[in-house]
Amino acid sequence: MSHVRERFSPMLTPHEVGRITNVSTGIARVSGLPRVGFEEVLKFPGDVYGIAFNVDEEEIGVVLLGDYSQLHAGDEVERRGHVMDVLVCDGLIGRVVNPLGRPLDDHGPVVSSERMPIERPAPPIMNRAPVTVPLQTGIKVIDALIPIGRGQRELILGDRQTGKTAIAIDTILNQRDQNVLCVYCAIGQRASGVAKVVATLRKHHAMEYTIVVVTEGNDPPGLAYVAPYSATSIAEYFMCQGRDVLIVYDDLTHHARAYRELSLLLRRPPGREAFPGDIFYIHSRLLERATHLRKEFGGGSLTALPIIETEAQNISAYIPTNLISITDGQIYLSPSLFELGVLPAIDVGRSVSRVGGKAQRAAYRAVAGNLKLAYAQFEELETFARFGARLDDDTRKIIEHGRRIRACLKQPEFSPVSVPAQITLLLALTEKLFDPVPLDQMTNAEHALYKAALDIPLELCTRLEAAAKLQAADRETIIHLARNALARFHLTSDFKEKP
Repeated sequence: MSHVRERFSPMLTPHEVGRITNVSTGIARVSGLPRVGFEEVLKFPGDVYGIAFNVDEEEIGVVLLGDYSQLHAGDEVERRGHVMDVLVCDGLIGRVVNPLGRPLDDHGPVVSSERMPIERPAPPIMNRAPVTVPLQTGIKVIDALIPIGRGQRELILGDRQTGKTAIAIDTILNQRDQNVLCVYCAIGQRASGVAKVVATLRKHHAMEYTIVVVTEGNDPPGLAYVAPYSATSIAEYFMCQGRDVLIVYDDLTHHARAYRELSLLLRRPPGREAFPGDIFYIHSRLLERATHLRKEFGGGSLTALPIIETEAQNISAYIPTNLISITDGQIYLSPSLFELGVLPAIDVGRSVSRVGGKAQRAAYRAVAGNLKLAYAQFEELETFARFGARLDDDTRKIIEHGRRIRACLKQPEFSPVSVPAQITLLLALTEKLFDPVPLDQMTNAEHALYKAALDIPLELCTRLEAAAKLQAADRETIIHLARNALARFHLTSDFKEKP
């Protein structure tokens, strides 16, 4: 395969060796290697590797990728003759590895002679196909209102502890039996947090189709910097085989900070918020690699879900605005909704998918078309209702309908909803079948509706899964099932719920 190469030993000057002149946090300065190239791999004593970053006339600034505590000035440094690459093979599926491809689990070594450089050009525009196939997340609010397509780049952003990782993990869990391979890249995370994610994936049998690439918070900043590029090369190996791949970067805030740390140590000039001037470029060249290839180039796709952390809901900060401009949409998580218990805490008004309905099943477009508008109207009117103003009947009905929408869009972790069940729920919402249901009975009514959705004829379920249009007869069948399931939860006619 043209995109994969075996590790080679090019003709170099016999044993081309330099020496360390200085070692500091995560970097080293090396002299005596005048022919070294940018991003070439250098080998240090103790099986420590580094990447040539600053190639100056007198010395080289090297980013270290391992434990540098045993390195000292005067130690020998050897040229390797190739750029940084990572091991790729089918044996990585189900494994937990570091950015160098070394296993971090207890399942033995990963053996392969195939390697790919971690930095590769993004596929040319003419090699790309339109994004038209949906990537079902199993999360109702996303699949209905902020659809994601295979080959899209959708940013997940929000303050700390608002559920960003939970959305990514739920999306991975929903890819079971969907023929989508997943790569989860943890960048600078706490070891306990990564262990919890891996345990969740194992518990739900998601490791059968998932690769986890990990750098922990106490790893050298160089490993955190190369982690997303290594993970992307692993994902591209499968994409070029014609497979659909989902990659999660958790999170690029740590990646940007690691790059800033390295740049300042290498004395590159700082810019806004002390980030170097090329911080936009390092993320754009990473995310541009996510795409949907044309059939003659394999037909695979790489969908990227980068995660970014905001501070005090400031989405106009430097790194968030960079990534918003690079990606094809964003899912914003609101701390206010999180505190109110509206989970997932997705702010529908600030979230958008720039691919939109192009990557959404026709049945979703038919039943969820006006849902976002109705929800936006409800949020505006609810603000006025808090002041105790007297409301007319029409306004009260809009508010009550909006409360049912919000209740239906709530969803606990690790409980993805199937396509037929989502279509049934959305159709019941659009037809206002939930409006007579008391708010304290909404959870029970929703579960009853999901149970009724199991009775949808198999032939209709198959067509819904295959993105067929929703016919009038299909619509009536689903509405009939939904109406019967919700009938026992309706309010009595002589009772009206207070706003």
